[in-house]
Amino acid sequence: MTPRNKVLLAGAAALGLTLPALAQESLLPPGFGNEAAPLPPAEQQQPSQNAGQAPAPAGTTRPRPSTSAGEDGVVETSEDELAEGEELEPPPPPIEMPESARRDPRLVGAIDPAAAGLGSDPWQQANGTYLSILMRRLNAPLPSRWLHMTLRNALLARSEAPPMVHPVDWAAERAWLLLRMGEADAARMIVQGIDVADFTPKMTQVAVQAALATADPAGLCPLRENMARTDARVLPLTQAICAAFEGEAASAASQIEQARRRGRIGGIDLVLADKVVGAGADTARAVTVEWEPVEQLTSWRFGLATATGMAPPERLINAASPQLRAWQARAPMLTPEQRLPSARIATGLGVFSSSALVDLYGQIYDSIDPSDLAGTDPWRLRTAFVGRDPDARLDAMRRFWDAARTPVEQQAAYALLSFAATRIAPDAKRQDVAERLIASMLAGGFDQEAARWSAAVRQMDDEPSDRAWALLALGTRSTDVDVSYDRIDAFIGRDGSPGKQRSRLLLGGLAGTGRIDVDTANRLNQQHGLGLGRTSAWSRLTDDAGGRGQAGTAALLAAIGMQTSTMSRVSSAHVFHALGALRRAGMEYQARMIAAEALART
Repeated sequence: MTPRNKVLLAGAAALGLTLPALAQESLLPPGFGNEAAPLPPAEQQQPSQNAGQAPAPAGTTRPRPSTSAGEDGVVETSEDELAEGEELEPPPPPIEMPESARRDPRLVGAIDPAAAGLGSDPWQQANGTYLSILMRRLNAPLPSRWLHMTLRNALLARSEAPPMVHPVDWAAERAWLLLRMGEADAARMIVQGIDVADFTPKMTQVAVQAALATADPAGLCPLRENMARTDARVLPLTQAICAAFEGEAASAASQIEQARRRGRIGGIDLVLADKVVGAGADTARAVTVEWEPVEQLTSWRFGLATATGMAPPERLINAASPQLRAWQARAPMLTPEQRLPSARIATGLGVFSSSALVDLYGQIYDSIDPSDLAGTDPWRLRTAFVGRDPDARLDAMRRFWDAARTPVEQQAAYALLSFAATRIAPDAKRQDVAERLIASMLAGGFDQEAARWSAAVRQMDDEPSDRAWALLALGTRSTDVDVSYDRIDAFIGRDGSPGKQRSRLLLGGLAGTGRIDVDTANRLNQQHGLGLGRTSAWSRLTDDAGGRGQAGTAALLAAIGMQTSTMSRVSSAHVFHALGALRRAGMEYQARMIAAEALART
């Protein structure tokens, strides 16, 4: 082991002592209980493997998984079939994938890391075992939309697996975290980057969850052999579903009835599987789904119901986790109207982009009769973009801003109106909406458009302009924004937030993004006692990751340091070190957007 890896391992141990958040259980979406959690690394390796061993290179023969399906996967046969067994032709040999078509499991990802601002190798030589532990213990969702997007891109980037971890298990950890963040499509992209022949038990479990999160039960079919070892309980139902998809209606019906007789899985779970079977060709099965006795929406129930175009009852959807709501937002089998409430949540989390939410509103707009459009949200959104004058557009925008009841809904409203906000000309007379307009532009990443408000904000009254000025100072690089000691000190003096949390986030953000120098930050910190100078094992590891240019590690550690339900609980020191690491790793733009959003959320 290199000295560098020794340091990281030692740091990982220390980190568990200094950050209580790491000891908490992950708040997984419904259906992600202990029974569905991936196996620990020690339980996944074959006896002949070790955690750091890479798979056989292309051109060598890989062992195939066993075809034994276990007791629950055995299909019963009739006595006539048994009598004729010796005369049956042997099954065809399995289809062998040519070596030229095999993919290297050590290099998995869907986006170019350099294009996403992550450099050529986001993880470099960081200890893979240590990173896997951090991923597994990260609580989601994150309190920042921009931090979510930054981490999502790092997990989705095409890059080699770091040392000290099995490459397939490394891909599984990335996909598992993406699922817990609500990123169903991104998780499936990672899963599909690995050949099924290379799947480990952990990857099989994650692949099952990815298929359910994307409401694609057909995605379970290639996993049936592997599921015999990891998901044997639902294997009989999976066998029936796949038989229906393969045109074997009689076999599918028989297997459903066998599962019903065995009674290991019943109730709504069996009924939904039967409904999916009924969607197959020539099954002639009509199934009525009764949701009244159901109290929880699991991933199995969500995936099978959504696959048939059925939206679960609102009471179950409203009680579901934000991550599962994000899964529903992208389900193409549901109507735009059914998806819209969840799409707003997905946008606030960072799963949906602002343009994706605007497009969804556009689909609903097109489906409404023109005589019924007036007064609807799609009509108001259109007015916010192309209203006859700025006042009409602002009035429509206020409707969306004022309707937000939670921080997630607030960020969704800001993102939804981000481009519309750029169409309002800077005006010092609009100090009542300047903060919201700037927050909306920065939520969509329009930092240069937001910077045009610098001169107008300077002409506004001091106290009403404070929040707008602070957003510009954090989110833009404009030299027209005053970031002097006196201007920051004046903001802190007028800050009435509990514990001066806004000032803490402002100072941490300005120092972390490099907008003020160390001396200015230290003077303000000492004068007002904002806690900027606190250090820990986490801060040292985060600084080290940024200094080494490990963009992926820096993003993950930034998420670890800011994993809380609200920005009001994030310390100035954590903001300072997290954003500083991102900036030094080449993600200065993302650091600025996170800093501005943090202040907008308080």
